[in-house]
Amino acid sequence: MALSGMRGLSVFISDVRNCQNKEQERLRVDKELGNIRTRFKNEKGLTPYEKKKYVWKMLYIYMLGYDVDFGHMEAVSLISAPKYPEKQVGYIVTSCLLNENHDFLRLVINTVRNDIIGRNETFQCLALTMVGNIGGREFAESLAPDVQKLLISSSCRPLVRKKAALCLLRLYRKNPDVVNVDGWSDRMSQLLDERDLGVLTSVMSLLVALVSNNHDAYWSCLPKCVKILERLARNHDVPQEYTYYGIPSPWLQVKTMRALQYFPTVEDPNTRRSLFEVLQRILMGTDVVKNVNKNNASHAVLFEALALVMHLDAEKEMMSQCVALLGKFIAVREPNIRYLGLENMTRMLMVTDVQDIIKRHQAQIITSLKDPDISIRRRALDLLYGMCDVTNAKDIVEELLQYLSTADFAMREELALKAAILAEKFAPDLSWYVDVILQLIDKAGDFVSDDIWYRVVQFVTNNEDLQPYAAVKAREYLDKPALHETMVKVSAYILGEYSHLLSRRPGCGPKDIFNILHEKLPTVSSTTVAILLSTYAKILMHTQPPDPELQQQIWATFVKYESFIDMEIQQRAVEYFALSKKGAALIDILAEMPKFPERQSSLLRKAEDPEIDTAEQSALKLRAQQQQQQQPSNALVVTDQRPVNGAIHASSLSLVKVPSMSSNTEVNLGEHQKLSEANDTLSKVDGQSSPPADLLGDIFGQLAIEGPAASSVSAEPTSGPGGASPRAADALALAPLAEQSNTVQPIGNVSERFHSLCFKDSGVLYEDSNIQIGLKADWRGHHGRIVLFLGNKNTSPLVSVQALILPPAHLKMELSLVPETIPPRAQVQCPLEVVNLRPSRDVAVLDFSYKFGTTVVNVKLRLPAVLNKFLLPVTMTAEEFFPQWRSLAGPPLKLQEVIRGVKPLSLPEMANLFNSFQLSVAPGLDPNPNNLVASTTFFSESTRAMVCLVRIETDPSDRTQLRMTVASGDATLTFEMKEFIKDHLVTIPTAPPAPLPAASQVQPAVSPTALTDPGALLVGLL
Repeated sequence: MALSGMRGLSVFISDVRNCQNKEQERLRVDKELGNIRTRFKNEKGLTPYEKKKYVWKMLYIYMLGYDVDFGHMEAVSLISAPKYPEKQVGYIVTSCLLNENHDFLRLVINTVRNDIIGRNETFQCLALTMVGNIGGREFAESLAPDVQKLLISSSCRPLVRKKAALCLLRLYRKNPDVVNVDGWSDRMSQLLDERDLGVLTSVMSLLVALVSNNHDAYWSCLPKCVKILERLARNHDVPQEYTYYGIPSPWLQVKTMRALQYFPTVEDPNTRRSLFEVLQRILMGTDVVKNVNKNNASHAVLFEALALVMHLDAEKEMMSQCVALLGKFIAVREPNIRYLGLENMTRMLMVTDVQDIIKRHQAQIITSLKDPDISIRRRALDLLYGMCDVTNAKDIVEELLQYLSTADFAMREELALKAAILAEKFAPDLSWYVDVILQLIDKAGDFVSDDIWYRVVQFVTNNEDLQPYAAVKAREYLDKPALHETMVKVSAYILGEYSHLLSRRPGCGPKDIFNILHEKLPTVSSTTVAILLSTYAKILMHTQPPDPELQQQIWATFVKYESFIDMEIQQRAVEYFALSKKGAALIDILAEMPKFPERQSSLLRKAEDPEIDTAEQSALKLRAQQQQQQQPSNALVVTDQRPVNGAIHASSLSLVKVPSMSSNTEVNLGEHQKLSEANDTLSKVDGQSSPPADLLGDIFGQLAIEGPAASSVSAEPTSGPGGASPRAADALALAPLAEQSNTVQPIGNVSERFHSLCFKDSGVLYEDSNIQIGLKADWRGHHGRIVLFLGNKNTSPLVSVQALILPPAHLKMELSLVPETIPPRAQVQCPLEVVNLRPSRDVAVLDFSYKFGTTVVNVKLRLPAVLNKFLLPVTMTAEEFFPQWRSLAGPPLKLQEVIRGVKPLSLPEMANLFNSFQLSVAPGLDPNPNNLVASTTFFSESTRAMVCLVRIETDPSDRTQLRMTVASGDATLTFEMKEFIKDHLVTIPTAPPAPLPAASQVQPAVSPTALTDPGALLVGLL
């Protein structure tokens, strides 16, 4: 934009730039718009210079983001000006301010046409540029023939013809009828003989658009395209200005190979040979260099060449070269190149005879599964899935299972489903398949749909030889202390049918099976309770004559559930209790399930589905579905009609609408029918996610999942060095609920629930007779994601539901919208995003209220987004620990305090406590066996990742006192960490048992006086 001679415009731009704030800028712009509007009203008095100046100002204001709803006519009128300065302004401003449907454009079509067919090349370029930018059907119908004449004219300069080609491309995209195929195909062939690379590049862009719609009319262009590639590959007659980092016109090479991919084949042998020679030269001559710009250009050409090689189904030798080259790329450090290498190798799987060659790179592909970049991990997963066959299925599936426990939550669902598909499709034997699926459920139960375990049951039921083995494996998994509910379901079903086959094994008698399953009953959902009742009836049926004690226990369970709130479970309990009194006749009534009818597995149908798409496409589909549903809230309501699949990724918190079933439990024969139909009901990879553990426990029953309290924290946070103190809301949260004047009292100790959740990531936060609030959290660095589960336990809705987060100053928290009404016996999931800004022990508060009938309940609950959630244990050697310890000399970065009134703990117990809040204890690092050294990394937005070091010196003769030293690179972090640990040492919680090695047993060495004297610290050691 030439501003020479336009003092008024320069002054205006300077004024705008010198504005101190947005309001000043708006006032200056409004003043200028008013001035321009006034001057335009008296247009007759404006000189061409003044009109040009004011139109430039309008464009500048428009570029700043302000609406300019007048002056369009003045801008368009400048196009008709006879002089270049005014005409240039008219074309530029019209291109920016008006779209193809604006009525004013019809006024200038004749003027634009006159400029195009005129002899002034500068005016031709201005007109072609504006038409190419705006496009539009009216421009296409009126101007396309004249643009075509310019393109094929031999008298026009290359600059004009280049713009004409791009202008025609835009008009063709808006209206393909402007190009007559019959008369234009020969013209295109002639244009490809052009020597000027600028014109040729523009013409090639036009050709790509033409052949994408109709390649049959342009076969004559194919050999010309090959000749262009030969010319570029030999660097023959390529001007220096079209050479980019030594690569001859990479843009033209890419466009030419793209055009060739629209032709189904190359029939002429000479042309095919020439083309393959060029492709061979590209494959052999491309390597990874340090210059990023050269890499980008050369790899753009290379990957387009790879796509053309695959399209033409080249000889196996060239395919091998392609795979070898991609193998090099997936091993380089540059993530973009690795991504492209994996993506193109996945595409090559569609070509025959290269799968064995790709398998040679299996180890490197598996390594890419652990790449920091999730997009690379996804491509590696897609590639492993595609290259799997009978020969490598075991290795790949085992790698996927191993990776599953550390994979991102966003990938686990897809990972689990693909592992299940591969295991079924390529299983060498059924016992291995059973092993894989059970491991899958054990490691990622939240992300495994019910249909996968249905499929296992089908295999076991239909294969008698597999039944004893499956029963043994199911019994083994039940011994695990932490068991996912899906594992309880599949184990209960298999053991109910086939546990009698294990009766001679130790610990596998009917009473043993019943006892271990019965332990799970209080903590599972209604769906699983129904299966367990069926299993108890089966155990009783297989125990003939019945064991009186076992029979009484099972009968007592049936009687207990005869009055259960869920009618399905109630009916089962009543019927099973009545049937169990039939004696030996029970064997015929509850006979073993018949075999399932043979049909194609929905898993395998999914594997063969050509429309299985990538995770990115799945996300786009999901967003489109959610937009169609137009939900007013980000929260997801899951009714008592339990979904087949889950509803939420614990990591990404992306919400998925789930289908509901007509019943939340299965009757005896109904289970068999449901399992049989499971082949047809497996959810799409991109459609649903697996159910999270039922954090609300038995919402519709009696017990909630609530693990043992791991720890407790101090009731009153103290001020830090920065003077931070708890908010008034926090003080409210710390008050006993009895003092919060609610008539509805909580079930269980709210404070203990909070302390327990400070050291685990899922469980119940609050429960009363109407509602249960659970949470599930995922912590990554200084970011956290919490999902609040709000469960209505009643058969009437909860109304006027409100949830407000009261965050302390050091946390940035954002809660999704909470619906005002929770339907009867429904569960609402509400994501909460957390960002830790700096170290602090202040506590966030959830101010939650609802109305049930005439009762209004309001509770203020502390949220477990506490200091230790942002810690990550780090193991340090002596060579790493001591230099850092010495570098942090004295307050405020290193603080020391003698703490008295400590609850007596042995050193292993104290180490266990430290490990529970993410401090890594290093046994033997301190030569004094009475001392304990630990380290961790703290994450916040202000400190980023900062190492924090701790030393504890104990007195063997008096366990109620110790000396603690804490050091870090941030004064606030040091103080807050010291106080945090001190709080926990004085109010010692019960830590989970994890004894240290024998090397760290306590040996008396330090006197009581040494603890009170800071100078007694070992000078040379720490």
